[in-house]
Amino acid sequence: MVMISGGTNLLDATGILERFGIAQGSMIADFGCGGAGHFVFPTARLVGEKGVIYAVDILEPVLSALASKARSDGFTNIKTVQSNIEVVGATKIPEASLDAVLIINLLFQNTKYADILREAARLLKPQTRILVIEWKPSGGTVFAPPPSQRVAPITVKQAAQAAGLEFQEEFAAGVYHYGLILSK
Repeated sequence: MVMISGGTNLLDATGILERFGIAQGSMIADFGCGGAGHFVFPTARLVGEKGVIYAVDILEPVLSALASKARSDGFTNIKTVQSNIEVVGATKIPEASLDAVLIINLLFQNTKYADILREAARLLKPQTRILVIEWKPSGGTVFAPPPSQRVAPITVKQAAQAAGLEFQEEFAAGVYHYGLILSK
């Protein structure tokens, strides 16, 4: 489980990733990974030594902290990539090389949803998927962003369509989050 101070459970990263179907040997990117790597480390375990998880963030200090933790924990399949994912073509990962892209609690911090999804799609192999997890539009807790900053599922679906992606599935990703699976 992804935890916050006080021990509150937010997201079961491993359970969500297993449901999504992360397989051994996969090449995955986590857009806006953050320094704690809540989804990076479980993904690294699931893809195994023959797979790769690209931890993508715009902030170099975040990536340095994550790389340091990866080294100290013995992970050799985590590669950090500094990028502005709102700019299509900016992410230095080979085009059409990924089996999946994770976009977890990121869209609410941005406005260029379609561009972020276009950048993800650019990096995906044909017939692969994107996992989007975001805060539910209403309800929530003191640690959630205000409802005015949250992104409704319909908005993500519209941005996905604008990016040339297909909506596959919506699911509850926890008490406070929804999940969407999009395909290329």
